[in-house]
Amino acid sequence: MSLIVTEELVKDYHLGPHTVHALRGVSVSIAPGEFVAVMGPSGSGKSTFMNILGCLDTPSSGRYVLDGADVASLSRDQLARIRNGRIGFVFQMFNLLPRVSALENVALPLLYSGLVARDRRVRARERLRQVGLEDREHHHPAQLSGGQQQRVAIARSLVNDPAVILADEPTGNLDTRTSIEILALLQRLNRDGLTIVLVTHEADVAACAKRVLTFRDGRLLSDAPVAAPVDAASAVAAFVEDEPVPA
Repeated sequence: MSLIVTEELVKDYHLGPHTVHALRGVSVSIAPGEFVAVMGPSGSGKSTFMNILGCLDTPSSGRYVLDGADVASLSRDQLARIRNGRIGFVFQMFNLLPRVSALENVALPLLYSGLVARDRRVRARERLRQVGLEDREHHHPAQLSGGQQQRVAIARSLVNDPAVILADEPTGNLDTRTSIEILALLQRLNRDGLTIVLVTHEADVAACAKRVLTFRDGRLLSDAPVAAPVDAASAVAAFVEDEPVPA
């Protein structure tokens, strides 16, 4: 059974007398456990597509089924529960609260879960351990590097055990080595069974996925498997070997 199904998705934006056709009949099926990259230039429709998958926007026409549920039939409260519990979001800008610790940032999505504070902390601590930041739980975002902040954001996206992670340019604000490290983490999570859909405009990032959807002018231009995905963990090791040794 597919986790994500879109059928002839259309999204139009009306700006005064003008109509922008952001999506033009996009049909896609994504199975549980896939790692899919969504590529395309600015204005191609990839971000609109991601917003619809994340239940942050609604299509003008067409159908979106997430984990067996027709999204159009869901109430506002049901959509909110899906966004909080079934979908994990990772953004380019990290979107962490600056005045609270890494642990508190990770635990935020659990506030409406019914868990008591102690259990929320236990689960958040486990997710920080999962991304290799168990020793940074009391640090605030300003005390963390960009890569560490993105790891906190990934831990936060995992805390409710989502069905899918939607990552929008997750390496866009990171240097090359840190970007590879984040991709290695996403690949490890995917190998553990997590479904990942990642928006990027960089071909070397998309090369780490197992499948690439390419958008142009609101249409799905191609949908192709990646014959040999780049192993980001090996790339990190090679990057470290190539670094100059300090004098």
